[in-house]
Amino acid sequence: MALNPADDTFVSLLKTRLPAACFKEDTAQYFEEPRGRYEGHGVVLAPASTDEVAIIVKACRDAHVGIVPYSGGTGLVGGQIMPDGARPIVLSTERMKSIRAVYPTENVIVADAGVILADVHRAAEEVDRLFPLSLASEGSARIGGLLATNAGGVNVLRYGNARAQVLGLEVVTADGEIWNGLTRLRKDNTGYALRDLFIGSEGSLGIITAAALKLLPRPAQYGTALLAVPSPKAALDLLALAGSQVGESISAFELIHRMGPSFLEETGFDVAKPFDAWPEWMVLVDLGLPASVDATEVLETLFVAAAEAGYVTDGVIASSEAQRQAFWKIREMIPQGNKRIGSVSSHDISLPLSAIPEFIERGPGELAKLGDMRINCFGHLGDGNLHYNVFPAQGRDRKDYDNVRNDVKKCIHDLVHAYDGSVSAEHGVGRLKVKDIETYSDPAKLAMMRAIKASLDPLGIMNPGVVLRAAD
Repeated sequence: MALNPADDTFVSLLKTRLPAACFKEDTAQYFEEPRGRYEGHGVVLAPASTDEVAIIVKACRDAHVGIVPYSGGTGLVGGQIMPDGARPIVLSTERMKSIRAVYPTENVIVADAGVILADVHRAAEEVDRLFPLSLASEGSARIGGLLATNAGGVNVLRYGNARAQVLGLEVVTADGEIWNGLTRLRKDNTGYALRDLFIGSEGSLGIITAAALKLLPRPAQYGTALLAVPSPKAALDLLALAGSQVGESISAFELIHRMGPSFLEETGFDVAKPFDAWPEWMVLVDLGLPASVDATEVLETLFVAAAEAGYVTDGVIASSEAQRQAFWKIREMIPQGNKRIGSVSSHDISLPLSAIPEFIERGPGELAKLGDMRINCFGHLGDGNLHYNVFPAQGRDRKDYDNVRNDVKKCIHDLVHAYDGSVSAEHGVGRLKVKDIETYSDPAKLAMMRAIKASLDPLGIMNPGVVLRAAD
């Protein structure tokens, strides 16, 4: 069913039902996305409560007007931007920013969808707890968007994706009804796992308005090392060795190619340089440990064993929290260096761990058939998630590659699919990868997804064109 635009008549109707504070005047920021691939349009509303969200959704349902949920605006696949079609309502959660409750003895925090991730971290710290979801955009990313995309980040190896951090949800459905699913129960076998259905749906089934999130005890101490490895295969061997020595204490295990810090230097970022020259490959290891062990001793023991096995060639163990943060700054600034260089095509992919070395070895040869390009491969090796990004040759601009950009993406995604990987590991599908999902997904999976969408959002008003192609 065709959608209608959010025209002046519809906006006037909303003004009779909502407070004036809901209506945003300066809206340019809501129509841009970080990579500059999309420019959107719409009428921006910022409700302050779940009831106001329900009023908006019911009005849109009755008028057949599309809704684009907008969280922190940090998404990289265009899920928060609607570039064409009938003018939608852009529903920002920015005013829904209350920490509703904290239950330290239960290890639970209940937060509105618009709460910034860093604020959840602070609230957890105040009761000596940890909320383990961690990523570079935590100063602006909001809980609703993080859950809607099932965000990953650096700690997935130990704690799991965003879905694993949630006990219950509050959701406004496509009918404008409120599902009060903010349970704090750890066990509840009373039917379908609706929570998991909405997490990762990217606002295409309903709008998450609040969540009951799991908290954990904080590690007594951290141990961090930046280690030079001869190859991705050696990095995987190091991961296995670390697992055998320290078990589940590995919080993060990040693979870094020298191109990442080289881009930072090339674009003027000031980061520490722990080695005289950047090794071809590095691993950033972060351990969360109890007070009863010596973190430096644990890492030294690991390094000695790894060096004897040929898995590492050099390394630096952080001797202070400041040095630990300096190591992490190298990793977390890589996307900023990438942005200044300007990618031809960026890929958020995952692969079976054992397939990663061969994939990395084959990639440059396949891309060379399309032209001279640079590759910055980095990411969360511990959970198989690589950010495999392709850039112009030095001295050239990404615009020089516009004619091959789609070919580059297809080349990498075809190779990922050949190794039974995923073309969307943690960033979501958005609008950018809708065709990829159709190309690479199992037909039975697609059929079930379409059936769910048709059942929960029969009018197709919820984030039209995201995850699945919008119905004609």
